[in-house]
Amino acid sequence: MFKSIPLAAALAGAILAAPVAPALAQSGEVNIYSYREPGLIQPLLDRFSAETGIKANVLFAGNGLLERVAAEGELSPADVVLTVDVGNLVGAKDQGLTQPITTPALERVPAEFRDADGAWVALSLRARVFYVSKDRVDATALTYEDIAKPEWKGRICTRAGDHVYNIGLIASRIALWGLDKTREWLTAVRDNLAYPPGGGDREGVKNILAGTCDLSITNTYYMGAMLNNEAEPEQKEWANSARIIYPTTADGDGTQVNAAGAFIAKHAPNPENANKLIEFLLSDEAQQIYADTNYEYPAVPSVAPAELTLSWGKLVPSRVTLTEIAQYRDEAAALVDELKFNEGPQH
Repeated sequence: MFKSIPLAAALAGAILAAPVAPALAQSGEVNIYSYREPGLIQPLLDRFSAETGIKANVLFAGNGLLERVAAEGELSPADVVLTVDVGNLVGAKDQGLTQPITTPALERVPAEFRDADGAWVALSLRARVFYVSKDRVDATALTYEDIAKPEWKGRICTRAGDHVYNIGLIASRIALWGLDKTREWLTAVRDNLAYPPGGGDREGVKNILAGTCDLSITNTYYMGAMLNNEAEPEQKEWANSARIIYPTTADGDGTQVNAAGAFIAKHAPNPENANKLIEFLLSDEAQQIYADTNYEYPAVPSVAPAELTLSWGKLVPSRVTLTEIAQYRDEAAALVDELKFNEGPQH
């Protein structure tokens, strides 16, 4: 189901009507399919258009965009696809939906956050961390292994195990530990849950304030989003009840990181403009907007995170790469089903 469709007339005809001919190149335009929320990406696209004179036509949707690009084939008007989660990026390459990104700006991103063949690139990073109660948790450091210990029984909350955020976390554990150790760990985490997993990342922090749980597994940027949510001031109370701990492993590996990123569609009618857009999104200016607007970590290491983000502590990313996370996603999903993780504690 599409959430909103702010399209220019030229793009609207191409993607909403049955296409009868390949999409035509428009020298002054770039067509974007985006999973990213309009509130975040639109300011970036407005700046891009103002600086380059290239009109950005956008289709925003909550799901189904990769399937749409595949179905449209050579007739697709899509130039660039902006998506969350590395699984979508790697999946697009595996399905033959991408073409190499050629802008030299690609080199601004460390190798572990982009495809070796240039098929996709991360634009911003997010870490999956622990939000803990300020009142009921004294620990200032925790490992992933810690939350499997008996003292956390009935104290942990998170969203569904098969959500892409948690699939990424579980896949990273399989890449690091292997399947058997991850199965043992995830079983213990399941049995330490306060209730069957569900809701969103913010709900877990809300339940910390309510006393339902003491630790929520949640993405970093939600802290900034809640603290600065003027429309729903109660979310500030949720956020202020918790503090962030960046989990590590017992042997010193860092915190799991996932990415939002982009690829250029295989049949992009405007590939030159597509590369210009990605070049802009990897510029210091755009990377700073990602950091300051959504409290994500810039994919370009020379750009600093927002001051608020830095106040939560230092992120030391896991050595598990985005490609490795994507490689183990199917095993992670199968493990969630095998353990009936979404049913909550089994004893």
